[in-house]
Amino acid sequence: MALKCAVVGMGGIGNTHAGIYKDNPLSELVAVCDIVKEKADAAAEKLGVKAFYSLKDMLAAMPEIDVVSVTTSGYDNGSMHFEPAMEALQAGKNVLVEKPICADVRDARELVTYAARNKLRLGCNLNHYFTEPADRAMEMIQQDKIGELVYCIHKVGFNGSETKYTGPGSPRWQTPYSHVKAFCAHPFSVMRYFCGDIVAVQAFLSKPGVRATKRDPMLSINSIHVKFADGGVGYLISQRGDAMFGLGGWWSYEHAGTKGTFCIENCVEKLHFWDIDKMTGPASMASPAPETINTGVSDFGATFPTRLNAFLEDVTNNVPHEHIRASGRDALATLEYTFAAIDSYENGGALVVPYRLPPLHGDISRVF
Repeated sequence: MALKCAVVGMGGIGNTHAGIYKDNPLSELVAVCDIVKEKADAAAEKLGVKAFYSLKDMLAAMPEIDVVSVTTSGYDNGSMHFEPAMEALQAGKNVLVEKPICADVRDARELVTYAARNKLRLGCNLNHYFTEPADRAMEMIQQDKIGELVYCIHKVGFNGSETKYTGPGSPRWQTPYSHVKAFCAHPFSVMRYFCGDIVAVQAFLSKPGVRATKRDPMLSINSIHVKFADGGVGYLISQRGDAMFGLGGWWSYEHAGTKGTFCIENCVEKLHFWDIDKMTGPASMASPAPETINTGVSDFGATFPTRLNAFLEDVTNNVPHEHIRASGRDALATLEYTFAAIDSYENGGALVVPYRLPPLHGDISRVF
């Protein structure tokens, strides 16, 4: 039987979630909700479902709802996530929250702790590794084609220039850490997916002069160096339209191991693999030609139905709450790294150990 789904927050992303739930055979879209009546009404009319203007009223009128997507916004693109997500969890619903899971790490900790204590499924739309290139790359790691991690480099952000800069954005972007909070959840999630937990962070944040002269508070340039628990180091560089990215495009992830190296280009588009065994000579500085997989996919939007389908599959298959893909705990990890980066920046680039994640519990025999 299809899961009955509802969406709270009918902006662009909310309408994307709603359309996916309407089209997916695992789900049935039954309601939309927004405190702005016009947004809720427009989405309801387009999608043929009931409109609500408060989550409380929606949950009371439709107790049969199984899944609630929280796609509200707020400062740093996430300050309005906590209240509706907690309200839906307290009603016993499966909840999928947009990223960042919260704008304040203390809210995120409370949300994740509540879900775990009550054995509720809390997921987050960390969609950047729900792609064919990421799947193929993980297969290479599991087949030991990559070996022990040496380094990873993740470049991700927005292309632009000082001539295309149009001034500070809406109020939700007019805080110093709006970019690092709203956006770095994605690259941190990819790095953690491939490399494991991060145990040390050092960050330097900045902004170009054109932003300073416009009194834009956003620290739009993020340079973050990390150490992984299982060994190896990583480097994340992100910027919000201050320059044009070079090789690899707006999104590239390079992962070098002791047996091989792969690079994902533009998230959904290409996977390159360099096989060390094909090096020409023991001390050659010439890299072998990479094996390249071109998916034929160029639309980043393709990640949304894939990621939401994974959450629907996990709920349908009754996957234990602590083992769902891209869980609230996974999203909390990215926010802990983000706040460690902020702490490092505020202390002149000091090395910071991220706050420890809550422990996993549950019956592992149901998974392994």
